[in-house]
Amino acid sequence: MNRIGVVIADGVGFRNFIMSDFINQLENSFDEIIIYSGLPIDVFKDLDSEKVKLRELAIYKESKKSWVYRKLKEVAHMKLHISFFGIKCSYDNGNPKKINSKRTLLTKIVYLLTNVFHSEQNVVFFEKLQYKSFSQSTIFNGYKKMLKEDSPKHLFFTHQRPFNIAPLLGAAKLNNISSSSFIFSWDNLASKGRMLGEFDHYLVWSELMKKELLYFYPKTSLNNVSVVGTPQFEPYVMDKYEVDKEAFYKKFDLDINKKIIYYSCGDVSTSRLDPLYIKTIAKAIKENKILDSNFIVRTSPAENETRFVDLKKEYPSIIWNFPDWKLTRVNHTETWSQRVPAIQDLKDLRGLLSYSDVNINMCSTMSLDIMLFDKPVINSVFGNKNNGLYNDQKYLNYVHYDKVVNSGAVVVAKNEAELISAINIELKTPQIRANQRRELLKLEIGKPLQGTSKRIVEELKEF
Repeated sequence: MNRIGVVIADGVGFRNFIMSDFINQLENSFDEIIIYSGLPIDVFKDLDSEKVKLRELAIYKESKKSWVYRKLKEVAHMKLHISFFGIKCSYDNGNPKKINSKRTLLTKIVYLLTNVFHSEQNVVFFEKLQYKSFSQSTIFNGYKKMLKEDSPKHLFFTHQRPFNIAPLLGAAKLNNISSSSFIFSWDNLASKGRMLGEFDHYLVWSELMKKELLYFYPKTSLNNVSVVGTPQFEPYVMDKYEVDKEAFYKKFDLDINKKIIYYSCGDVSTSRLDPLYIKTIAKAIKENKILDSNFIVRTSPAENETRFVDLKKEYPSIIWNFPDWKLTRVNHTETWSQRVPAIQDLKDLRGLLSYSDVNINMCSTMSLDIMLFDKPVINSVFGNKNNGLYNDQKYLNYVHYDKVVNSGAVVVAKNEAELISAINIELKTPQIRANQRRELLKLEIGKPLQGTSKRIVEELKEF
């Protein structure tokens, strides 16, 4: 049989590859689709296909030996590429300042060793040791048996980073099953550590990402990297997620005669000043410093509403959209990864993107999302090294975001006055950066949204 394995590691992978057109396209090209899921398999209950077989992956917990080798690999990779600002930030953040446990002691030793041994050859050697250490794992041996029984022609990983699915890749290699991975996000190569392992083929968003991949992974052959776009934006052109304007306004109790200012929050670990930016905008609207508008805030799917409770009380005029991402289980090494979105939540997001007039965020991928609807974007970054606020201006220097800023496609607001001024200007003249937005989208997303899943499947057929 022409059988393919697809690894869905987490909730975002579920959103991008199950809620897009991907499975429909796979059904047209393969006799059987085996989904190896890092989520409980009951989340796939609406997946009505006789061709799909579900395998729930065991929750993998690293041995100390595997952890040490993985850390050596990841830290050596970061040390090798420390000239990249984002990677340097990740490197510095992981380096323990105090030794207060066995884990921090081991981490410090890893940093000391990789300060000397951090060539590409060293990185590859550490990875070999990591994969060799899996032989003692019951889960790894179970994966070997499972893949031998299933015998997929190819194993496609929808995310290249989660360490907990590395044993599955190792099992595929021992069973001589070819593998590929999709590069998950636009910042993963130039801002993060090493991938979970070495794949036979790679699927990337754009020519820019292809160039980055070949730089950071020099053993990769040019012919083994395919530019396909990204399925995370495909629902924006799918009929099933389209939202009627009147219904959208009614659901969120919006005034249809007013424009919409949309603030999208990031994760609390990086976008710590979200409450400050939300309060700044709400206060300015109340004081008539900003055009009287609907003000709606969408929080991150990775957190609850705890840090916004006081804001809700102080500014009842703010409309809140708390993403409907169900936490499927808590007994997991990466609990945040176990959140899965509802279909209605994706419709709500598309409605926000379709009908909002301006978006404000802290250097988020949402900048691209709303540009796809030809809407202006403002990046609020008040914090720096000197003013006592969390230094979010550092994200402007990350390689992936430096391109955004230099493109002129967004407005960067570094204080309250700049933010208020930018909102008023962008509401009045939303097209002044339209050309820059289009050029940035061409650079970052290398293919049209229509047909993204079909392009991915066409490549998988060749592997």
